[in-house]
Amino acid sequence: MGGAAVAMLAAAATRHNRAPLASLLYRVARGLHDASAAAAAGEEDKSGTPSRRRRRRSSSSLLLGPDFLDTWDPPPRAASRTQPLRDAGADYGCNATIIDGKSIAEDIRLHIAEEVRQMKSAVGHVPGLAVVLVGDRRDSESYVRYKTKGCEEVGIKSLLAKLPGNCTEDEVMDSVSRFNEDPSVHGILVQLPLPQQHMDEERILSAISLEKDVDGFHPLNVGNLALRSRKPLFLPCAAKACIELLLQSGIELMGKHVTVIGRSKVVGLPTSLLLQRHHATVSVIHAFTTDPEAITRESDIVISAAGVANLVRGSWLKQGAVVIDVGTNPIEDPTSDYGYRLTGDVCFEEAVKVASAITPVPGGVGPVTIAMLLGNTLDSAKRVYGLND
Repeated sequence: MGGAAVAMLAAAATRHNRAPLASLLYRVARGLHDASAAAAAGEEDKSGTPSRRRRRRSSSSLLLGPDFLDTWDPPPRAASRTQPLRDAGADYGCNATIIDGKSIAEDIRLHIAEEVRQMKSAVGHVPGLAVVLVGDRRDSESYVRYKTKGCEEVGIKSLLAKLPGNCTEDEVMDSVSRFNEDPSVHGILVQLPLPQQHMDEERILSAISLEKDVDGFHPLNVGNLALRSRKPLFLPCAAKACIELLLQSGIELMGKHVTVIGRSKVVGLPTSLLLQRHHATVSVIHAFTTDPEAITRESDIVISAAGVANLVRGSWLKQGAVVIDVGTNPIEDPTSDYGYRLTGDVCFEEAVKVASAITPVPGGVGPVTIAMLLGNTLDSAKRVYGLND
């Protein structure tokens, strides 16, 4: 039986609530890297004196956690439920603390800008970030604008190779190769998604120089993240942002039950691997998971990156859970200047009354993700110029 036939059969089984069959067909592809290593990481805070108000980005070793022994498809039922369910049955007795991603990102960018100025003074160069954008998707163009603006704010040089949607795969590869060979470029990212019908995304991402893979999607970077005895050169930015928000908010990860909704290579997979480095107990939910609501309701922390508006209801959360909402879903809104507004995977109106802390959309994970990209680009340049701490 071909792969396409297997996928169709599993999807049909799910629609008819035959979860065991869907599980049998799809969970075969899921694997966990659980390597062991022995070491203890000292607790050392170098973020500055208590009087310093601005927050620094956490060090790579802190984000990776202490080293002790030891393709989302929206579910059909949830896709159409875009309006809040007021009688979801949860206890709406408290109000959550709003985790201000904009404020955290601003503090991090200020420190990055200072380091860029110091680099320019020391070696006469600044970090360079190159972006390859294929096609004219509005969301991709918007994300690239935010990244370019972020570069300008901190003094990082930005370059853009914009290609039409009908370009060839070799043309994209040529753009990547030129940036690989440019010594003024320290970070390269290919804006995803690519036109899937005629491009091999894995081949293109693998062509990015490992030393310039600031998005952290190169197979060697992902592999080193999975093997806890190793250290990747770069952590994927959205996953890094999720951990950064939790650390900056003083939320304990070790021993906590964390549910990650979505298993994409951009967010879900690297986030689950990074959480394991912090010795959290991680559950990964996807479209073929049986009773995702029950699993999520047992979690201390919920990180949603499914790409389905209002998928996570208040009834999905236990009282006092921490919620990190990575979703950015456009919803039609005639009152908006752009004709749409962004909403998260989590029904905010319900979750804010159940959770102890929650990130808003927009203004939560997004700004910190861009700050992590800028930080990765700075780290790459520091490595090139011998300025590592």
